[in-house]
Amino acid sequence: MKRRFYLTVTALVCTLGVSAQGNYKDALGQDGANVINTAVPFLRIAPDSRSGAMGDAGIALSPDAYAQIWNSSKLAFVEDPYGVSITYVPWLRQLINDMNLAYVSGYYQVDKMQAIGASLRYFTMGNVNFYDNNHASLGSFSPHELALDLSYNRKLSDNFALGLAGRFIYSNLTGGQGVQDSGPVESGKSFAVDINGYYTNKIQVSQYDCDWAVGFSISNLGAKLGYTAESKNFIPTNLGVGGAFTMNVDKYNKVTATVDFNKLLVPTPPIYADSLGERSILKGKSEDVGIIQGVFQSFGDAPDGFKEEMNEISTSLGLEYWYADQFAARLGYFHESEKKGNRKYFTAGVGLKMKVLGLDFSYLIPAGNFSNSPLKNTWRFSLIVSFEDLN
Repeated sequence: MKRRFYLTVTALVCTLGVSAQGNYKDALGQDGANVINTAVPFLRIAPDSRSGAMGDAGIALSPDAYAQIWNSSKLAFVEDPYGVSITYVPWLRQLINDMNLAYVSGYYQVDKMQAIGASLRYFTMGNVNFYDNNHASLGSFSPHELALDLSYNRKLSDNFALGLAGRFIYSNLTGGQGVQDSGPVESGKSFAVDINGYYTNKIQVSQYDCDWAVGFSISNLGAKLGYTAESKNFIPTNLGVGGAFTMNVDKYNKVTATVDFNKLLVPTPPIYADSLGERSILKGKSEDVGIIQGVFQSFGDAPDGFKEEMNEISTSLGLEYWYADQFAARLGYFHESEKKGNRKYFTAGVGLKMKVLGLDFSYLIPAGNFSNSPLKNTWRFSLIVSFEDLN
């Protein structure tokens, strides 16, 4: 007997960092959206509360235990010899009450030139009931996904470092249950790497001592992932670049401004035309390519050309104020083109740093036409433990 299961629409969409794919709007007169979809989009959810309060910008922020998720090369510049961070994120609570992301990371400074880091992300999508074709219950299962990372990071000079991270990815959406008309469904597995860099330096602006930094991260560069033998999808390979500028106003006050730009290095869906029962590409390029070809193709395969390629770049803006290195207030904004997911939201948060512990909280406020988003009222809570005083 064939088996089938009913996943709520939210459980399918909300692993998500993007909305459901639409069609193009040009001479075809369709709705205009041409969203890039990938497997395991939970990898693009920002888990930490510091960056979560700054518009999800984190590539060039000052180093801390969260660096493993954004740009592991920053760990070569951490001040404390080792530390850990823990984050909890209730996800899409507007739609479902038992979906969440948990994240834990840690690092160890081998010496003044190198550091290693590790992290674990665990994403659960609540409880799903399974039924056969006669609607008889086959039990229930909690779909879940995880990613386990390990990084090595080294300074190449007093101001510049490179990092390399390996990542094991696991996704189990059905617990082995079959899907009607799709045959056996298995858990998906993949392995990916991150390649990143970070440069920081000091500058004098008027009478103020300032720090500035730039960084880049090519993340999730790895094998396609699928749940059946016939179908495999790209994972969310991404190119991110960022910059940050910190002004030390006096010994008690400092302000940081940061910006990140991100683009998926995944082929853009082409526009298809059906003719006599055969499907052919009307505009764009085929998505059925290898990983490396897909990365290079992603810079020039959008059906609407350069304009659409630019629409695939999302922007994160953040502002952070610290008082006496003990209390922080943060604001941010995230922008994504309406043709590529249409996520637009403001963020805000606070932080408290003590001798050993650091606490961070962030809150998301949708903007514009995104005001009814399932991301509405998303909050994140993070804990950092540093061990400087324990040495």
